[in-house]
Formats: sequence, C-alpha cells, structure tokens
Amino acid sequence: MAKIWTTTLLLVALICMSAAAAVEARTKLYPINDQGANNSICKTMVETQGFVCQEHQVTTQDGYILGLQRIPVGRSGKTADKPPVLLQHGLFIDAATWLFNSPDESLAFILADNGFDVWLANSRGTMSSQEHKSLSPNDPAYWEWSWDELASHDLPAVFKYIYGQTGQNLHYVGHSLGTLIALAVFSQHQLLNMIRSAVLLSPIAHLQNIQSMLMKAAAQDFLAEDLYWLGLHEFVPKGLEAAKLLNQLCKLPGIDCSNLMTAFTGPNCCVNSSKADIFLQHEPQSTSTKNMIHLAQMTRTGNITKFDYGNEEGNMNHYGQPTPPVYNMSSIPNELPLYLSYGGKDTLSDMKDVQVLLDDLKNHDKDKLVAQYIEDYAHADFVMGVNANKVVYDPLMAFFSLH
Repeated sequence: MAKIWTTTLLLVALICMSAAAAVEARTKLYPINDQGANNSICKTMVETQGFVCQEHQVTTQDGYILGLQRIPVGRSGKTADKPPVLLQHGLFIDAATWLFNSPDESLAFILADNGFDVWLANSRGTMSSQEHKSLSPNDPAYWEWSWDELASHDLPAVFKYIYGQTGQNLHYVGHSLGTLIALAVFSQHQLLNMIRSAVLLSPIAHLQNIQSMLMKAAAQDFLAEDLYWLGLHEFVPKGLEAAKLLNQLCKLPGIDCSNLMTAFTGPNCCVNSSKADIFLQHEPQSTSTKNMIHLAQMTRTGNITKFDYGNEEGNMNHYGQPTPPVYNMSSIPNELPLYLSYGGKDTLSDMKDVQVLLDDLKNHDKDKLVAQYIEDYAHADFVMGVNANKVVYDPLMAFFSLH
C-alpha cells in the first residue's frame, strides 16, 4: 500500500509541476498558431518524403477547430482511383503516428501509393487542433471534454467534411482510442451512411483486464480525479519537470521504465529503436484530465458508458437518468464490415478484453467480421512496426478491396 501511495503522489507531483508550466511549454514546443507554416505535419513529415499534402480544417458543433491532413495521391502522382480512407490516432498522439516510419513502412504512405485518398485526423487538444471559436487552450473550459465528445462531435465533423469534399463513403482505420470512439459511434447507429468498412488496430472497448502497470495504478488510485479537483483540467504528460519526475517514478519497485514505450504499451517486438526515440520527441501530447477520468472509470468497472459524473444529480442533469448511458457494442449493425487486429503482448488492449468485445459481436455477419491475432505484437507495433506493412497493412488493404 505504501508503494502505491508513493507512486500516486509522485504522479500527482509530476502532472502538477508540468501543468504549472503548461502555457510556457506549449509556446516553446508547439505554438498554437504555428502549425500552418513550416511546422505543419504536411511540411515536416509528408512533403519531405515526396508526397503531395494538403492542410484542412473543420469546426465541430461545439466550436473546436480540428486540423486534417490529406494525401490525395501517391508518389507516382497518379490520381487516386480508390475510396478515401480516414486514419484516426489514439491517446497522447496525433496524426504523426501514421508517418514515423519510411514510406514503405508507414500506413498513410502505403495507402496513398496504392491509390487511396488518405485523410489524417487530429483530435482536439493535439498540436494541429488547438484552435477554438471562442476558447484558448489556456482556459480550463477548453479541456472540459472526454472521449464522449470525440465520438459525438469530432468524428462526425471529420466524416461529414471528408464526405463533402469527396462525395464518397470512406474506409476507417482507428488505433487504440481511435477504435473506441468509432465503436461508440457505430453502436449508436451513427455515420453508417458514410462508411464502407472499419479497421480497428489494438481495439479499445472493455478495459477491465488492462495490464499496463502505470495505467492501472493511475486508475486504481483515482489519480485523474484528484488532478481534476485540484483544478488541473489539461493533462500534460510532457515537459522538463515531467521528465524529471517520471525519472524518479521509474525508480520505484515494480515499475520498469527501462523502455518508456514498453512501460506504457507492452514489449513491442518490431519498433525500430531509433524511430521510438523520434516518436518520444514529438509525443506525448496533451489530452483532457476528464478524458483520463473517463478511461479510468472504464478500467475500474469494466463497463463502456458515457462519462459518469459521480452522483445521481450530476448524471440526471446531463443524461436525464441516475446512471450514465451504456454504449452497447452488441447493437453495432451486423452488416458493418469490421476488421479487428490485436496483439498477444499488448498491455493496453488486452487479449481478454478483446475477446469480450468479440463476444459482443458474436451475432455479426460472418463474412463481415475479421479478427486477426498477432502473438508477438504489442500496442505500438500496429502503427510503428517495421514489418506491419506485410503483417497488418497488406491484409487490411485486401479487406478494403472486398468492401
């Protein structure tokens, strides 16, 4: 128990100190209005690899201005002859996660070279999506959201924008949190008129069996809740002070941070160590503390519900009922083509939790559901693995060709 409390206090100190310097860090690391010039994802990560890239923006119903990148053609310059594909990243990262490897190993580039019209999403709060019609990221109100809003506002806005630009239904690829928000949307029978198929890499839905010790400790000790009530609405896992205190945290018994990525995601088999270093220079990025609370609630209860306000009055005010509404995964339309790919070493998307999700989908049309198990893959292998092009992306594109 003493070890757990020590871990919790260090984590609180880590986030408090990094949050105190959040405004300064944001200015130094990624100025809000500096993404449109030479520091944009298009300029720094796509055009440098020989691809055409366009920067787009879409405004959500609640005022967040999201950045989108579009790779309309491959290196051959031939006009895309296949449908649009939307790539949605996970937690603490942005669209750059699809671009870290070489063009022959990164999913965004591979899809473009194979004739797809590729769109890269960036969730609210990430570097490319920090603008708002009336709020600044320095305002606590800016961070008053969880993944509920990513599902109810961000994803619909992006879908509708791409459909409006292309006139075509799209394929969807989500990783980690990007799978959860899609599953939530589909379970409510939304956006189905604009989608061809969905690929879920390291699917996140049920979280009761999560094996990441850092994430489990934070959830079990109500860390995010404590931070929220301390007034820290932006969850800042980056910066000099955060790095110093994380170094101390990693010295505690039972916490192995010899590889920081492994400590969070599991022992990735196939991530190039040099690319992992580049990844950690660009990431992790901020999310909302409320989002972390929501994920912690799921970890503790094993349920997939809307955000729980902690008491009947709060839930009644928001939902008109004393408990938060459930996202029923078994209500996802049986005819929606789904491709799930999960790994045996993944400490965030645990095999047992994925099996519960597959049980939810047991009545799905047999020819519309594919489940791929990769024994030696952990969480980051699906987006950064040097062999993912053959192991995951080739089968993924074959699945697209059927739908």
